[in-house]
Amino acid sequence: MLTARFPDGFMWGGATAANQIEGAYDCGGKGLSIQDVMPRGIVEPPVESPTEDNLKLTAIDFYHRYAEDIALFAEMGFKVFRFSIAWSRIYPRGDEEAPNEEGLAFYARVLDELEKHGIEPLVTISHYETPLHLARTLDGWISREMIRHYERYCETLFRRFGDRVKYWLTFNEINSVLHEPFLSGGIPVPKDQLSQQDLYQAVHHELVASARVTRLARELMPDAQIGCMIIALPVYPLTPDPGDVTAAMHTAHDSYAFGDIHCRGEYPGYLLRRFRENGIQLEITEQDRLDLTHTVDFVSLSYYMSVCETADPEKKTAGEGNILGGVPNPTLQASEWGWQVDPKGLRVILNDYWDRWQKPLFIVENGLGARDEVVVIDGRRTVVDDYRIAYLDDHLLQVREAVADGVELLGYTSWGCIDLVSASTAQMSKRYGFIHVDRHDDGTGTLERTRKKSFDWYRRVIESNGEVLGASL
Repeated sequence: MLTARFPDGFMWGGATAANQIEGAYDCGGKGLSIQDVMPRGIVEPPVESPTEDNLKLTAIDFYHRYAEDIALFAEMGFKVFRFSIAWSRIYPRGDEEAPNEEGLAFYARVLDELEKHGIEPLVTISHYETPLHLARTLDGWISREMIRHYERYCETLFRRFGDRVKYWLTFNEINSVLHEPFLSGGIPVPKDQLSQQDLYQAVHHELVASARVTRLARELMPDAQIGCMIIALPVYPLTPDPGDVTAAMHTAHDSYAFGDIHCRGEYPGYLLRRFRENGIQLEITEQDRLDLTHTVDFVSLSYYMSVCETADPEKKTAGEGNILGGVPNPTLQASEWGWQVDPKGLRVILNDYWDRWQKPLFIVENGLGARDEVVVIDGRRTVVDDYRIAYLDDHLLQVREAVADGVELLGYTSWGCIDLVSASTAQMSKRYGFIHVDRHDDGTGTLERTRKKSFDWYRRVIESNGEVLGASL
């Protein structure tokens, strides 16, 4: 007998981002975003203008194939589809007074298809999509002017789509700005030259903007739910040494701070102490403080890995444990791209966040980036991705345990439900999807869609509301 069950109405689905699937970077009046000058993702600095080797310019052409792709999501039984709206498709420069109607019309068509198939939209308003013009003229979120431009953009979305979209996320992985300021905050200053003063001022502007549009959403869409989105990162001490435990606590605070402010409406004491001890004096107005009290309805998160921390500098020289730092966990294996795999960490962080904030949670990213090989079985193209099924099965079993622990969880959207261009490396070969897309790192391919083995597995998971998890693969 099962000791844990997913709740009735649990929202199963998948997640994507505009810059990683849409393509059509110069169609429909769209302006340039920072992604259009990042042909290598975060691996190399941005370039001056779009180049042919940037796979995101075409991506998987969701812009023209959205109906076909949404039909495949419906075939899997998706209850919800998380996608982002490209800011520069609505406001090409980011600072216009009036929106681009062609861009709005495109997303209206996407919503039409979702409604036709009974799939709930979950919209990310800003997913690493800062208009390039704002990044270059204002230094991105370092400037307070960004708040005004973002508010105008959000108001446009709420007024146009507020009766069609119930679930909204303000910023994708907002805490990632501490690690990747250009990707996350549109800040073009090189990381090694960016002062902590400017970085945290940018963080403050994003937090105020998020809170202001949370208030606006409640005014314009009283039935909507608006959430924040953070990278969920369990931080373990490398050893039981109290110094390691303290080091882990300090690293955990980096992520906690964003959720604490979104959920509690004020800066936590540990962050204020960091500001004092590092000479960081933010410009925070009384209106800012009032704005921050408009807290979110739910907390959404991405989960890919955990990290270890230590106070021993000699152990730190062993190398980074993951893309987000830390030191290697000697008990865990890693993916081909060096991300350590920790299913139990997902249960840990869900309990941690629920206990800390008492806000409903929503897992909006989780998945395995891996190389896939298309094969033909009984005359049908497919990918035998048992490794992906095992990864997701292991993680979802832990999610089910977290629900049994008492965590209030709204849903789960697997990252990259259809193959897309990797955010970190801008590769196609780092695949996450249940649906294979025939496109390669050199830009070749037919863009043909192929159901992987995991496609049918996820369909059964959704159909059974998770009861088939843990069964033989």
